[in-house]
Amino acid sequence: MIATHKQMPLPGTRPEGTSDEREAAARVRDMFTRIAPRYDFLNHLLSFSLDKAWRRRTGKQFVTILRRPEARVLDVCCGTGDLAFALDRARSRALGPARREPIVGSDFVEAMLSRASQKARHARSSAVFAAADALRLPFADASFDLVTTAFGFRNLANYEDGLREFARVLRTGGELGILEFTEPGAGPLAGIFRFYFRHVLPRIGAAISGNKEAYAYLPNSVRKFPSPKELASLMERCGFTDIRIASWNFGSVILHSARRS
Repeated sequence: MIATHKQMPLPGTRPEGTSDEREAAARVRDMFTRIAPRYDFLNHLLSFSLDKAWRRRTGKQFVTILRRPEARVLDVCCGTGDLAFALDRARSRALGPARREPIVGSDFVEAMLSRASQKARHARSSAVFAAADALRLPFADASFDLVTTAFGFRNLANYEDGLREFARVLRTGGELGILEFTEPGAGPLAGIFRFYFRHVLPRIGAAISGNKEAYAYLPNSVRKFPSPKELASLMERCGFTDIRIASWNFGSVILHSARRS
C-alpha cells in the first residue's frame, strides 16, 4: 500500500471556465475529441517532428524492462498511440521475433483510441488499446512492470491522484516514465522557443485544427504545470524513489523516470 500523507493534494489542470475536477476532465475530453482528426499532423508540424525523437529517447530509457518478454507495459493517456508504438519498436529491436507481452495503451478520449487502433493495424503493431480514465484505471493492483505517459499527465484533473493510481498498478520495483512539457530555462534559444510556444504555436494550431481553445490551452497548461523539482517531490510523496530527470529542447521537455518503492 502507498502511505497516506497529510499534505493537500496537488490540483491538476483547470481549463478556463472550469471550477472542479469533473468539469476540468469533461472539458479536456471534449477538446481532444474535437482535435483528434488533425492531432498527429499538428504534433509533428508544431514540434518540427522533434516529438518523434523525444519518444524514441523515452523508449531507450526503459530498454532494460522492454527486453524482458514477460514484462507488462502500460502507456497512459496514450492519445493516438505514438509513445506506445515507440515502446513497441524499441522492444522489437531488443527482442527480435521473440514472443512478448503486448504494449497496452489507454486513454479516455475514444476518438484518439480509434485512430491509435487504425495506426496499429496499418503498422502491424502488436500494441493494444483500451478506454480508461487515468485516475481510475481498470487494472488490478501490481499488474504492470512499466507505466509511461507522454504529454498527457499535464491534462489530468488531479496530479497526485494520478500518481497514486500509477503506483497502484505498478509492481514493487516497477518503473514510471512521465514525458512532459515544462517552462523552458534561461538563455536566448529558450526565449525564442518560449515566444514560439506561447504566441506562434497557438495561432498555427487554431488555424489548422479549427479549434482555438485547444491550442490556447496548451501553453497555458504548461505555464501552470509544476516545475520539474515540484513534480519530483510529488512523485516521491506518492511512493516513488530513484527519481531521475532528463531535460531536452532547451529545458522545455522533461522526462521524469522513477521506481515504485
